[in-house]
Amino acid sequence: MTYRDVVSKSVLIWAGTAVGARMPVAMAPLALVFLVRERPGGYTLGAALAAAYVIGEIIGAPVLGMRLDPARGRRHLAVGLSGGAVGFAALGVWPGAPSGVLGVCAFVAGFTPGAVTGGLRTLLTSLVPERAVAQALSTESMLMSGVWAVSPVAVAGLALGAAPRAPLLLAAALMAASVAGLWLLPARWDEETHQGAGGASSAFRVLIRAWPVYVTGAASLTLLGLAELTLPALLEQRGIGVGWTGPMLAGMAVAAGLGAFLYGLRAWPGRLRTRSVVLMSGMSAFVALAALIPGAAGIAVALALAGTLQSGALITRNLSLREAVPPGAAAAGYSVMYAAAGAGYAATGSLAGGLLRVVAPSTAILAGVALGLLLTALGWWGEARGEGRAEESHAAAGSGARLGARAEGAPVARRGDA
Repeated sequence: MTYRDVVSKSVLIWAGTAVGARMPVAMAPLALVFLVRERPGGYTLGAALAAAYVIGEIIGAPVLGMRLDPARGRRHLAVGLSGGAVGFAALGVWPGAPSGVLGVCAFVAGFTPGAVTGGLRTLLTSLVPERAVAQALSTESMLMSGVWAVSPVAVAGLALGAAPRAPLLLAAALMAASVAGLWLLPARWDEETHQGAGGASSAFRVLIRAWPVYVTGAASLTLLGLAELTLPALLEQRGIGVGWTGPMLAGMAVAAGLGAFLYGLRAWPGRLRTRSVVLMSGMSAFVALAALIPGAAGIAVALALAGTLQSGALITRNLSLREAVPPGAAAAGYSVMYAAAGAGYAATGSLAGGLLRVVAPSTAILAGVALGLLLTALGWWGEARGEGRAEESHAAAGSGARLGARAEGAPVARRGDA
């Protein structure tokens, strides 16, 4: 159970493909703002386009994820990535199009590759031995932390140094390149099960039973999003330059990558749901400290520690999801959790905007911490309740088997029926 089990040519190809598929996602919201910021009311339009993109992701992830067939996984992912590349290219080629047209393009760019995250994650876990799944998920988390740390810098540099459309054209090129990378990877990720065999309604029933995992996963993103979105206002409240927002968030992303690496170094004790509660509670404590500490250095350290624990919490949620759904539905499950996290992050923006009108930024963050802890408790209760029901079912089945054996033995001269 070491990172050596993850090192292979296939995983390296997967990493390049994942960067090409995920970098555009990380770039999109800021790139859309830069695309139209010089228009009249540009920032408002940019926020609306970013919202259209995120809504596309939130809808596309579960809708397309439940239709992913492990036997034709590569084809489905390629179609989704191709649609995303077309959407990004249209935004970059026609930046002066009417706002409605841009909104449709942004929605398409978010919707069509909505299931790609879940599919790629499932593909990664199929490329490594079962004992190395935790390390594979840690590697993915480290890679994505790097992508999210680099993306804002790349967008700002290209939009200001080259042209406002440049980040979106780069996003289209990266997604197109990721389609090519898929053809160097296996065409399917599950040789034994076919998710689509039971139909979409059957898949929905299977996935909905894992709702506690989605709730806790969304809680971690909601808490983190509230800290990120209110950080500039918090720094102003403390009399600290708003320019420190970027370095602090970059440090948080780097710390998240370090946390993912540390999580994969060893096997951790306790049940997954217990680990999740411990990590979420620690993350909540550090975010609360960031809201209360007056100095810039203390805020930066608290946010970095929160990011370190947050990556471990997300890895734990992904491992819990693998246990909660059948193997053939794993990709759909990851997609639904991605949508839940996106919905939580989007709701965070509205919550932050509403709270900042009536309370101080530090108070808004503390309110978000309370909400995150409430969601964590709800998720833990749901997992514990589901596990208790499963144990009762197994016990009842075992008891029924023993009674059946006794009833069957009596008529055959005290001998069991072979």
